[in-house]
Amino acid sequence: MSPDRTDTGRELAAAVRAAIEDVLTPVDSDLDRWFPGDRPEPQPVHTVYVSAADADVDTPQRWGAAALELADTAPALAELADDEVRAIARARLVDNPIEDLRIDLEDGYGWRGDVREDADARRAGQTLAAWTTRRPHSPRIAGVRAKGLGAAERTRGLRTLELVLDAAGGIPDGFVVTVPKLRDVRQIDAVNLICAEFERVHGVAEGSLRVELQIEIPQAVLGPDGRATVAEAIHRGAPRIVGLHYGTYDYSAACGIVSAQQSLEHPVADHAKAVMQAAAAQTGVWISDGSTQVMPTGSAEQVDAAVRRHHRLVTRSLERGFYQGWDMHPGHLVTRWLAVTGFFRSAMPTAANRLQSYFERQSGDVVDEPATALSLAGVIRRGLAAGAFTAAEVEAVGPACTPARLDELTAGGGALVAP
Repeated sequence: MSPDRTDTGRELAAAVRAAIEDVLTPVDSDLDRWFPGDRPEPQPVHTVYVSAADADVDTPQRWGAAALELADTAPALAELADDEVRAIARARLVDNPIEDLRIDLEDGYGWRGDVREDADARRAGQTLAAWTTRRPHSPRIAGVRAKGLGAAERTRGLRTLELVLDAAGGIPDGFVVTVPKLRDVRQIDAVNLICAEFERVHGVAEGSLRVELQIEIPQAVLGPDGRATVAEAIHRGAPRIVGLHYGTYDYSAACGIVSAQQSLEHPVADHAKAVMQAAAAQTGVWISDGSTQVMPTGSAEQVDAAVRRHHRLVTRSLERGFYQGWDMHPGHLVTRWLAVTGFFRSAMPTAANRLQSYFERQSGDVVDEPATALSLAGVIRRGLAAGAFTAAEVEAVGPACTPARLDELTAGGGALVAP
C-alpha cells in the first residue's frame, strides 16, 4: 500500500497554508502596486532643453533646420553611419526632430527679475498649448523645468508654474514638469501637494500632472540614513513620478570632480545612474542619461571632435540601457538620431531571429528564457517607436514578430501565447 501523504504528515496543514497566504497575499498586492512594469507609451529618445528666453512655437523647426545643415556638411557622419541610417535620421530631422522638449526656467534660464520671468512663463504656457495642435510635427511630450524646492527659489518656481498653466489654459496633453535638485524624500510630499492643487484648480483627475525628478545632487542617491533616496521618492510620488533625469554637471561638481573631468561617463556618473536604474526597474519610471556640454561649433576640427564625441556617448548610453538623454544644441539632434537608428537597426535582426525561435520553441545557439524574450521584444518595440525600422522589416526576419504578438508577449510577462 502506498503511503498516504496526509497520514504520514507530509502535506502542509490547512492552517499552515492559510497562514502562508496571510503573509504573502499583502506582499503580492504591494509588489503589483510598486512594480507594475513598463508603461505602454514609448519612451522618447531624448529631452531637449531650451531656455524660456529663446523658446517659441517655431523652436522645433528652427532646431531641425540647423541640424540638417550640420547633417549635410559634417564629413564625420559618413564614417559614423551607413547611407540607410543617415537617410532615416535625416528624414526624422525634416519631419519631427524633437520628441520631448523642456522649456527651461531654471539653470539654463537663470535669474532675470520677476517681471521678465513672469512674461517668459506666460509665453511658455502659450507655446506649450500651441504645440499640442501641431503634432506630429511638434514634440509629443513637452513641459517646463521651473526653479526647485529649496528655500531660496521655491516661491519663484511655484509662481512660474502657476503662470505657465494659466497661460496654457490648463494642463496640456503630454505636459510634464521637471523638478530639479531633489535632496530629500520629504520634498516629494510637497510635490504631491503642489500637483494635487493644480489638478484641482484645472479640473483634471488626481495624478494627471506628470513629474520628472532631476538627480543632480548626491543626497538624491544616498540619504543621511544610508537609504537610496531616489527609490523611496519614486514610490512616494507614484503615480505622478514618471521620469528620472541625471544631471551631469551639478552632480559631478557636488562630488568634487574637477570641471575638466566632469562627464556622463565618469565613474561617479555611472554609479548614480546604476542606482537610478535599479530603483526605477519595473516601476514604469523612465531613466534619462545626462548631457554633454561640448557643442558641435567652432572650427572644422572642433565640430568633427564634438560630433564623434556625442555619437560615442549616446551609443555608450544605449549599450548600458539608458535609452533617453539630454540634448542641448541642434547639432546634437543629428548624432542622437544617427546613434539611436544605428543601434536599433543593428540589434533588430538578432532580436527578431531569437524571438522567432522562441515563438516556435526551436533549439538554437541560444535558448532564451521569458525574461530574455521580454528584453528582445523591448529592443524591437523601442526601435519601431524610434522609426529605426518598420514592422515589415521585422517580419521579414521573424514572421511571428508582429506588433500584436510583441504586445501579447509583453502583456504576458514573456510567457508564450498562442499565435
